Amino acid sequence: MEAWPGRPFPLGPVWDGDGTNFSIFSEHAERVELCLFDEDDDETRIEVVERTADNWHCYLPGIGPGQHYGYRVHGPYDPATGARFNPLKLLLDPYAKAIAGGIDFRAANVLPYVATGAEDADLEPDDEDDAEAIPKCVVIDPGFDWEGDDRLRLPWNETVIYETHVKGFTMRHPDVREDLRGTYAGLASEPALDYLRSLGVTAIELLPVHHIADESFLVDRGLTNYWGYSSIGFLAPHALYAATGRRGEQVPEFKGMVKALHRAGIEVILDVVYNHTAEGNHLGPMLAFRGVDNASYYRLVPDNPRYYMDFTGTGNSLNPVHPSVLRLIMDSLRYFVIDCHVDGFRFDLASALAREFYDVDRLSAFFDTIHQDPILSQVKLIAEPWDVGPGGYQVGNFPILWSEWNGLYRDTMRDFWRGSEGVAGFASRFTGSSDLYASDGRRPFASINFVTAHDGFTLADLVSYNEKHNEANLEGGHDGSDDNRSWNCGVEGPTDDQEIRTLRARQQRNFLTTLLLSQGVPMLLGGDEIGRTQGGNNNAWCQDNEISWYEWELDDEREALLEFTRRLIALRKAHPNFRRPAFFTGSDPRGTGLPDVWWFRPDGRRMARRDWSRDDVHTLGVYLNGDEISTRTPTGDPIVDDTFVLLFNAQHDTVEFKLPVRRFGARWSLVLATGDPQLGEGALSFAARETVSIEPRSVVVLRRT
Repeated sequence: MEAWPGRPFPLGPVWDGDGTNFSIFSEHAERVELCLFDEDDDETRIEVVERTADNWHCYLPGIGPGQHYGYRVHGPYDPATGARFNPLKLLLDPYAKAIAGGIDFRAANVLPYVATGAEDADLEPDDEDDAEAIPKCVVIDPGFDWEGDDRLRLPWNETVIYETHVKGFTMRHPDVREDLRGTYAGLASEPALDYLRSLGVTAIELLPVHHIADESFLVDRGLTNYWGYSSIGFLAPHALYAATGRRGEQVPEFKGMVKALHRAGIEVILDVVYNHTAEGNHLGPMLAFRGVDNASYYRLVPDNPRYYMDFTGTGNSLNPVHPSVLRLIMDSLRYFVIDCHVDGFRFDLASALAREFYDVDRLSAFFDTIHQDPILSQVKLIAEPWDVGPGGYQVGNFPILWSEWNGLYRDTMRDFWRGSEGVAGFASRFTGSSDLYASDGRRPFASINFVTAHDGFTLADLVSYNEKHNEANLEGGHDGSDDNRSWNCGVEGPTDDQEIRTLRARQQRNFLTTLLLSQGVPMLLGGDEIGRTQGGNNNAWCQDNEISWYEWELDDEREALLEFTRRLIALRKAHPNFRRPAFFTGSDPRGTGLPDVWWFRPDGRRMARRDWSRDDVHTLGVYLNGDEISTRTPTGDPIVDDTFVLLFNAQHDTVEFKLPVRRFGARWSLVLATGDPQLGEGALSFAARETVSIEPRSVVVLRRT
């Protein structure tokens, strides 16, 4: 086959209508072969002889979309020096735009060494070809009719995030066509879109959709990596989430999903995993990066490069300090923004990306590169602000432009509603965590508030289990966190005791009300609004089954919870008082004579310093002044909203709350009460200084009339 020199950039395969340019980076390779596969999986090898700036490149006329390919990279196999080349192992292209499927571990040995079980087994290379086991990369046609679609650019303070899973969301949905369930097309279907629209969320945060490679030990157990934090293709949508095919069809299907969600007014945020890959530690498989250039792509132990630095708990850490690896990350991000119209990203274990050499550095090249990029600096950027390395917990320490999963919010709210947290921490988190984000100029929307997420208990399980129940993971119960901060309300797991069921339902409403009326950006774990349970499994990463998939057949209790959640989201969206772009000041910057926020005790008097310092106080009232919103509309007009009082009671007894004096408001009407969700808006009315009975463990929201 004729091969022309081609171009070193852009990396990856680029079809121009007449042929395809191929380019792959490898600083330490001695030879590179491009391997083409036909319909029968027969292989043709092309020697790639051109090398520019460590990019090996060629152009093949007549090669176009649908062509399957891979690479074989030659060089020394010397793990002691960090070199792990083995040309008998077919490699995925790090810049592949599509990958045809999963790893078939039973077809061949995908380890670069013979698996003897010995600790030093990786020191001797394997001589078995594994092309039969490795999925092939696919050349794609990048064309797509976006019909005028663009990113939505919704303001942060108007955002309500819904964290969900492409497959799990629709896999059991009775109104989604059976052949579309669990796919990009299923998420783009009208029943799915109608549900999300009716719920009122403005963004979905998808668990990883970069192409996933299961771990071999999961395959041996009959399990899969359901969450997908095991990426192997950073520019390729996961093929197994496609309904239309795996020969490149997954790319337009993914783009179609984004377009459909945008038409529904919903942004798309991707959970991305650039901190590690699916190749594991020094005993892991050779799938792509390890065989292309191990010493460049990974952080190796400086004085013993046979081993990997592991800031992620997965066995390896990608090396963003290397300029070509940093470029891969940036090219991946730009591709999904520019070519796929994605609205933002949540960075898994983001602290690992900020480690220049060892310590977490907020001035690292990773941040600098994103901040100077005219495209990436303008999308939604969310950090999971921790990793498993020393000093990795960095909540509140990410730079301007970044929002963060606020783990302190989660812990504080869980503790408050189970009665083990005082009101001081609760008040700080409820008002946007200014102690974490205000000092460097960030706004309340720097705090992504959440009570539950994919990692841990669902909301229904949070109020039903004291202990994890992870037996289905087949790890002897050793996996998953033991720090759940949960309370089962008196019985572990399911119960027919109506009193306990009523309390659990009320606790779920308490968490949802707190979350959706807090300053900052609320993130709702998908399924919490319908009481989704995982049976107490707090680490369902490998449960691609009914444990994780949403159950859409709702009983009366779950239907009522859904309606209550819709009501809360609508309340938040209707009132800028609950989603302020700036932090409270405790003063009246607009000169109304009343502060923007005022905290009070059950006797209606202002909270004193000694009240804040008491750990045994679990009741609190807050006045939110709708006449004192310091920011303005985009056209410069003042923002004026209704004024609210929220009364929180996390005690096990009824509390009599006296409303503030008349100058705060002459009359107040009920908006909602978590203790009696059937009460409609305006069902009760109260005068200034009148007493309001707050049921045990409940919230009452009042509006000034």
